[in-house]
Amino acid sequence: MQQQPEPAASGAGRQDLRADCGSCFGLCCVALPFSASADFAIDKPAGTPCPNLLADSRCGIHSRLREKGFSGCTVYDCFGAGQKISQTTFGGRDWRQHPVTARQMFAVLPIMRQLHELCWYLEEALALPSARPIHPEIRAALAATERHTLGSAEELTELDLAGHRGEVNALLLRTSELVRAGVAGRKKNRRGADLVGAKLRNADLRGANLRGALLIAADLGKADLRSADLIGADFRDADLRGADLTGSIFLTQSQLNAARGDAATKIPAALTRPVHW
Repeated sequence: MQQQPEPAASGAGRQDLRADCGSCFGLCCVALPFSASADFAIDKPAGTPCPNLLADSRCGIHSRLREKGFSGCTVYDCFGAGQKISQTTFGGRDWRQHPVTARQMFAVLPIMRQLHELCWYLEEALALPSARPIHPEIRAALAATERHTLGSAEELTELDLAGHRGEVNALLLRTSELVRAGVAGRKKNRRGADLVGAKLRNADLRGANLRGALLIAADLGKADLRSADLIGADFRDADLRGADLTGSIFLTQSQLNAARGDAATKIPAALTRPVHW
């Protein structure tokens, strides 16, 4: 995973939801599979260490990932799941020194990542004044999610993650509706739409529902995406140069990292301008 420089200020509860690779045992570099493609230079099966992973859990080509064909590593974000598993769930036991825990540790990573991602969205929802009517429910959902992250490895693997995600998603949908209701005029509903390569330069997408939309290689140059719901939108290779994403909701760092932007792209304060823009 590529750490981002100079993280911007955000809600007090979100710092633990940012990757701290120095406190992780390189879990994403071992647990996750790679397939040789535009994102990865090689094939790597799950559970096998990446050949670029050093003995101290650092990446040997960290500063050259993109030029070496590992742009997928610069996009991945564990939302702090790696250090939580390494230091809390497994109490600082490195899978190298304790190989008996390796398989279980790797299995927990995608579960913890999803829980931390939900915490990220819920923390954002609590910071949105428009969602104040449902803040008590959001706080309860956040507390429940945080409790799950503190469970044992056995408890995490037995968790009904799909059921919990469904409950949280219902709150996030209500949050989205409350936020977007404050945008005047008719809002575009492109939820889950196939917008691959779409020409959306200068488009007015204020308050739009773009949840899960496929925006791969779309031209969104100078588009207005304020107050748009961007949860799960696929921005791989999308052109966001000059676009305005301030006030957009549920946008993540990994989505920005996957896109193309420039100094004129306006982004939410909680996120960081990718180094490759």
